[in-house]
Amino acid sequence: MANDKVYIHEFIDIIGHNRADYMHHMTANWSPIAQEERHQLCYGVWGIVGSTGQWPATVNMWEEDGWDGLARSFGHELGHAHLQDPKLARWWARASEFRSGGFDRILVPAPWSPTVEELCAQGAGGVVYAHDQVTVPAGTAGDYLALARDSGGSFYAEHGWRLIGAFETALRNDDEAFLLWSIPSWEQWGAAEAALRVGHPWRERQRAAVTDVKRILLVDAPLSPLRIGRQPGRADRDDSWSEE
Repeated sequence: MANDKVYIHEFIDIIGHNRADYMHHMTANWSPIAQEERHQLCYGVWGIVGSTGQWPATVNMWEEDGWDGLARSFGHELGHAHLQDPKLARWWARASEFRSGGFDRILVPAPWSPTVEELCAQGAGGVVYAHDQVTVPAGTAGDYLALARDSGGSFYAEHGWRLIGAFETALRNDDEAFLLWSIPSWEQWGAAEAALRVGHPWRERQRAAVTDVKRILLVDAPLSPLRIGRQPGRADRDDSWSEE
């Protein structure tokens, strides 16, 4: 079945030593509310491995019920004078203690890219994830995703990697794509990177198709769905931020 969801992708800047608190606040305290009020699912919350990218920082992804679902979610959040759901004022205040800002995108999945419920059912999580942000010539993002699946996928599969997410960035000129690879062990990550540096046809095919690739490594938050095999629920909440 084709994936007709739409995703919010976030790079989040963390204040000081608050990354663990922020990841818990998003998974345990935000996600159950988003599921109930918006049918927005948590696709993943990850800490960025600082040696591979910005630190301290996280990547968050949220799964919406297509463009209609995203529109409803925006309307729910932004239909107020302060552009925030007033019921969540204390939640926002608490979150602001942990983060200083971020940068978001809207992503559209390749039809064959699994939903988060499918990934959880398949036990598709990894010890570590490779997150590729790829710039391509205008109009070729979809073509690149197919190339990565067919050519890149066969190379990485030799090292135990699995392509679990493939997305085009919306609201721009079809010139950016994101890939998410699930990796069973740190050793299998290192082995693939070493083999790629020695030389492999996939590397040359990728070079011919892109203008830039930025890879960072991610590790699941403790309550990230791919780690626990389900959506975080009310039982995971601490409600320390709530007036209820």
